[in-house]
Amino acid sequence: MDKGNCSSFNEFIFLGITSDTNIKVTLFTMLLPVYLINIMANLGIIIFIRMDFQLHTPMYFFLSHLSFCDLCYSTAVGPKMMVDLLAKKRSIPFLGCALQFFIFCIFADAECLLLAVMAFDRYMAISNPLLYTVHMSSRVCVSLVVGVYLVGMADALTHTTLTFQLCFCASNEINHFFCDMPPLFLLSCSDIEINELALFTVFGFIELSTISGVLVSYCYIVLSVLKIRTAEGRFKAFSTCTSHLTAVAIFQGTMLFMYFRPSSAYSLDQDKMSSLFYTLVIPMLNPLIYSLRNKDVKEALEKLKNKLYSK
Repeated sequence: MDKGNCSSFNEFIFLGITSDTNIKVTLFTMLLPVYLINIMANLGIIIFIRMDFQLHTPMYFFLSHLSFCDLCYSTAVGPKMMVDLLAKKRSIPFLGCALQFFIFCIFADAECLLLAVMAFDRYMAISNPLLYTVHMSSRVCVSLVVGVYLVGMADALTHTTLTFQLCFCASNEINHFFCDMPPLFLLSCSDIEINELALFTVFGFIELSTISGVLVSYCYIVLSVLKIRTAEGRFKAFSTCTSHLTAVAIFQGTMLFMYFRPSSAYSLDQDKMSSLFYTLVIPMLNPLIYSLRNKDVKEALEKLKNKLYSK
């Protein structure tokens, strides 16, 4: 479409989750504790890992970055969404909308890739424990994490550039609570075929790589565990993977549902609930999943509690 026919919007207006005032207040009272738990739990994981020498291993190094990603992408969306539940005017500047989406995309992509890296780390730890620290050296771990963030930034830059150069001539009201691709596509009067192609190829490649990496790693993990002679040894090896598998299933399942449905199956109300789940609830669940099922994290928490009480 001719760029001269585009309307120039300085801001977007969020229609939000609902227009019912009573529901808004209820949602705010429910979501505020969720976000606060999210912040405290993820910051807690990062602090515990940095403070406790016992947790200075590749597994917890990656876990601290997973918590960092949860913290960043939920904070890009959560505070603004909760303020809008109580505010009369729910606007966001055009550049603010682009920045919100860019930050969200970086860390959501990084989390996808980190889950695959963590599966590979578990494979290395279980298949060859004697050489684990050699293969997963500090240099290798840092390189993997840097690569994860660089891929996330490249994908975010691609989608942000393609999305925010579209013509938004119909309306500036986003029927959502944050700036995301599907609701923005609905406002555009430009041809979005390139955007959809980029979504299914670039983000699709990240998802496919992540899921494939996790599946391949766990196939090798299962083969390695079956070689362990004692039932206790097999149980111990599998127990270190259950938290990660739970996190992968929840996050990847939600992402696939959100972004890889046919357009005919797209529902704004359903999409808002799914978005609410993966932007606020999943970041809160991840540290709880890992800490509740992880002996080392429990011991680190116990040590910190004892230090605090001894003072």
